Amino acid sequence: MTSPGRFRVTIVHPCVGRFRGMKGYMMSWQMEPLPAAVLAALLPADVERRFYDDRMEPIPFDEPTDLVLISVETYTAKRAYQIASEYRRRGVAVVMGGFHATLCADEVASHCESIVIGEAEGVLAELIDDHRHGRPQAVYRAKDRPRLPPTDPDRSIFRGKRYLPLRLIEFSRGCRFRCDFCAIQSYYSATHTHRSVARVVEEVRRTCTGRELVFFIDDNLTSSLDDAKELMRALIPLRIRWVSQSAINVAFDDEALELMRRSGCQGILIGLESLVPDSLREMNKGFNLMRGGPRAALANLRRHGLRVYGTFVFGYDSDTPDTFAAAVRFAREEGMFIAAFNHITPFPGTPLYERLRGEGRMLLDPWWLDDRYRYGMVPFQPARMTPEELQRACSRARREFYSWSSIARRSLHRVNYRDPGMWLNYWLINAMHHRDTEGRDGLPLGDEGWTGTLLESARAEHVTVSV
Repeated sequence: MTSPGRFRVTIVHPCVGRFRGMKGYMMSWQMEPLPAAVLAALLPADVERRFYDDRMEPIPFDEPTDLVLISVETYTAKRAYQIASEYRRRGVAVVMGGFHATLCADEVASHCESIVIGEAEGVLAELIDDHRHGRPQAVYRAKDRPRLPPTDPDRSIFRGKRYLPLRLIEFSRGCRFRCDFCAIQSYYSATHTHRSVARVVEEVRRTCTGRELVFFIDDNLTSSLDDAKELMRALIPLRIRWVSQSAINVAFDDEALELMRRSGCQGILIGLESLVPDSLREMNKGFNLMRGGPRAALANLRRHGLRVYGTFVFGYDSDTPDTFAAAVRFAREEGMFIAAFNHITPFPGTPLYERLRGEGRMLLDPWWLDDRYRYGMVPFQPARMTPEELQRACSRARREFYSWSSIARRSLHRVNYRDPGMWLNYWLINAMHHRDTEGRDGLPLGDEGWTGTLLESARAEHVTVSV
């Protein structure tokens, strides 16, 4: 309920889920939620703001507030609806946005007073003004891709919270590739935009001490290689250490690799996805086979002293039980700093989801709301194995890669030990993954101990997704 005094906004970051009575949370998931800081920075100066991170603190639902903002991802949707119900039961209006709100607008709209379709920068000021004056709209739709945040994230909301020692910075959003399984390309319609290099450099200067590791959270930092190179040239004098995410094509651009090294890049996440050519073509990532494929790409990255976080996905129709052992063996031989071995997840709005649904192969739909679903489960029918076999094979691959013997062997690759500080990070990060590997499987979506009832709104208006 709107108060007569200063308008109060509460930003909440929901967790994926938790077991009944669960106390701690997976350390590897405890990074600063940068979107929350972006929202805080975009609020009008006279708005009182608070922030709560559901992963690490209880949410004070009875604390007076006028409006709640929640960014929803598919994995956090169930918990977001629980949180929204607690506030709405107390008469507080809730606004939801984020990837899932755009890709599943009808569903999300039934759990809040207002929904944001697309990116919030272009509509948040209007939304706050409408709610402040008691004339909220049900739908706020971004009409165009906005210029990326006109102001830096308000990181003051993170004070007192114990996040991983990474400084998250955003340069760009989106990716020009159209990978079959990727919700990013669905949300951004395979487009890519970036902030001005000067603004990013100034943010780095002001917020980074040089001791922490900077993580450029871009979906694909090098989606536009020319823009990425401009950024890297500007970063060289700052003498920072940074990591980010990229497609494999960057490994075949020597100028880009040299600029990465000179600007302080310590490692890069590369979506290798599969060593099976037919699977790569199924997922629309045949470009991963370019110029000698993954092995040639990793050799080029190592030659420039760049460590690799390689990601693999399994479950496409060409995959067999032998696919997993080959991927683990490859990742060990190539001395990957860390690696991910996951089954494909059919996120709503992706070509993968629509295809599996059309073929009648979805076993839980929507899986993200099904009480039977647990993190790590396979919610579809694979072609050459059972869902349980696929799940167990992924878990086994992670256990083998993060076994102490594997960690020790990979630590001896020169690219991993050449820098003493990063070698220490190597052991800390791999030990964290060793511990968290089993802790994630079986995690319920939403809070298992929550005893409330979801409040849903019957909407006469049909929300049509259009970004």
